[in-house]
Amino acid sequence: MFDKDLIEMAAKLLEDCRTRQIRITTAESCTGGLLGGLLTEAAGSSDVVDCGFIVYSNTAKARLLGVDPGIIESCGAVSRETAQAMAEGALDNSPNAQLAVSITGIAGPGGGSTEKPVGLVHFGVAGSKLKTETTQQVFPGNRQAVRQASLRQALSLLQAAVAKA
Repeated sequence: MFDKDLIEMAAKLLEDCRTRQIRITTAESCTGGLLGGLLTEAAGSSDVVDCGFIVYSNTAKARLLGVDPGIIESCGAVSRETAQAMAEGALDNSPNAQLAVSITGIAGPGGGSTEKPVGLVHFGVAGSKLKTETTQQVFPGNRQAVRQASLRQALSLLQAAVAKA
């Protein structure tokens, strides 16, 4: 189901989390739970992965993660502000986790605009001992390529956060 390099990246992240006794949670929109699926591909991942939120709709982002609807209205569901609120909301709603990552973007093929093109993805990383960080990327390719690139980026961001924790 997942590329070998993604499985290897996830396995390394899980091992590093185990070593540092860090549990993680995910908040996914455009990836629709793929990151959670990737992280739980490895047997024994339950000692690291606390839970995951698939919040595809704006209503779910608000209801499950506490994202202020005003942020979504003023900045959009695909924005730095929403990614930050998603990551912080996931951490707040996962009391056993010390680290959260969020992914919100436009995987395509439709839904893009001049300001927010297809392939634009915002990420947030929140930690109980870290300042929340956000980043954005514009990934080329079709829906599958954008989602796969988003997984790779999210794993890299989590790996960097684990190194800081």
